[in-house]
Amino acid sequence: MNHRQVLESLSGLLLVLFVAMISGTVVSVALPQIIGALNGTQSQFTWVITASLLASTASTPIWGKLADLFDKKLLLQISIVLFTVASLACGFAQNAGQLIAFRAVQGLAMGAVQILAQVIIAAMISPKERGRYNGYLGAVMAVATVGGPLLGGLLTDTSWLGWRWCFFIAVPFTAVALVLLAKTLHLPDTRRTGVSIDYWGATLIATGVSVLLIWVTFVGNSFAWLSWQTAAMAGGGVVLLALATWVETRVKEPVVPLHVIRRRTPALAILASLAVGMAMFGGSVFLGQYFQTSRGFGPTEAGLLTIPMMAGVLLSSTISGRMVSRTGRTKPYIMVGLIVLTAGFLGLSTIDHATSLVLISLYMLLVGIGVGMSMQNLVLVVQNTVPLREIGAASGAITFFRSLGGTVGVSVLGAILANQVTANALEGLAKAGVPVTGATTGKIGPNLGSLPEPIQEIIKVAYGDATGHIFLVSAGIAVVGIIAAAFLKPATLRDSLDLPSEPKQEATASA
Repeated sequence: MNHRQVLESLSGLLLVLFVAMISGTVVSVALPQIIGALNGTQSQFTWVITASLLASTASTPIWGKLADLFDKKLLLQISIVLFTVASLACGFAQNAGQLIAFRAVQGLAMGAVQILAQVIIAAMISPKERGRYNGYLGAVMAVATVGGPLLGGLLTDTSWLGWRWCFFIAVPFTAVALVLLAKTLHLPDTRRTGVSIDYWGATLIATGVSVLLIWVTFVGNSFAWLSWQTAAMAGGGVVLLALATWVETRVKEPVVPLHVIRRRTPALAILASLAVGMAMFGGSVFLGQYFQTSRGFGPTEAGLLTIPMMAGVLLSSTISGRMVSRTGRTKPYIMVGLIVLTAGFLGLSTIDHATSLVLISLYMLLVGIGVGMSMQNLVLVVQNTVPLREIGAASGAITFFRSLGGTVGVSVLGAILANQVTANALEGLAKAGVPVTGATTGKIGPNLGSLPEPIQEIIKVAYGDATGHIFLVSAGIAVVGIIAAAFLKPATLRDSLDLPSEPKQEATASA
């Protein structure tokens, strides 16, 4: 495909990727209205987001492997149709149980679109040229993650649309993308004969990851860290993943190629990507809550206040992508990006209920720049080390671990935030002379409307002062990413689509 054909295909890929990514966060600010309209419970409130994240994260390596075995274009078209049908079903859901089930199906398609877009770009463009195109890809993914709450707020606040359009809005765009890709995307037929699909490995990986993510989501709230539920879920998840590892070492076509992720470069890139995953998800989720709960802004205003982060991602991913294509080097941009990301987190760790919005915007800009410079370049590092026939599985592996890190990070940071808010609120109530009882503690949460004005102010201050703690933890995790990236071997991106040498030789050279 020439440059014009690549751009035509890329427009369809980026469109469907943007819609799929934004669907993961577009409901975050609309959830109170959604659950209220469907008469749902607090547990169902959590599961509307968790269901799609679980399905997306657990299925990512499976879709990546399928892309190595079957027609990539056909798989993408199937996933787009599945996503469109699931989005329509979510919009027409009549109760919270139906919505959660349809969100799980939507998450399955989201995982497919995210990884297949990267795999198809890798099948069209050499790693060196892929830098600038991956810049566009990274910008779309990150802006969609951060911009989802803004779009959700606008749709929910518009009286003649409402929360159901958080799901319906995807349908016309996916239809256009389907037509564009059918006309413009032309890939060689890479289907292989004698294919054996690793059903056992896929099932064990998906189940093990799901069990662990369910445990992380509910531990500390529904049950204690030291409890039989923790032993059963955490222990069971570890056992299932251990069995999956055993299976993956013995099957002909493993879902996750262990010989790839055991190499030095992919292993270090995966470790560094965990920090980027936490930045993407944690930044959009908890900053939006901070602006609404502590500073008193509405959903749309809170979304608008995250624009500096979106701008940082958009500019840095586009510029760094072009520079990577020009030089063929990735490590300097990854290192600078992770250092800037850490500086942004350290800045956010100092915020409280009265911090200047100008300062917060500056810190968010730094976080956005860091994410944009590092996210897709880490994927590119891994893709550069594997032959074309393994590009899907390798891309799926790093995307899987990044999503897993983001999901676990949000759950852990959420638990830290909840505990810190409770401690700050109880301290504030005691200073104000308000009797602290079990009933009072139970009312400490983001829903402030039912509380008296003086208590509302105490809770707002508690949220504002607690938010900085979670970003200090994020800064510490980002430092781990810097250390991992520092040990990456400097390498020049190849000009060819495939490795010039045999996979075995490359494996030895990359070990």
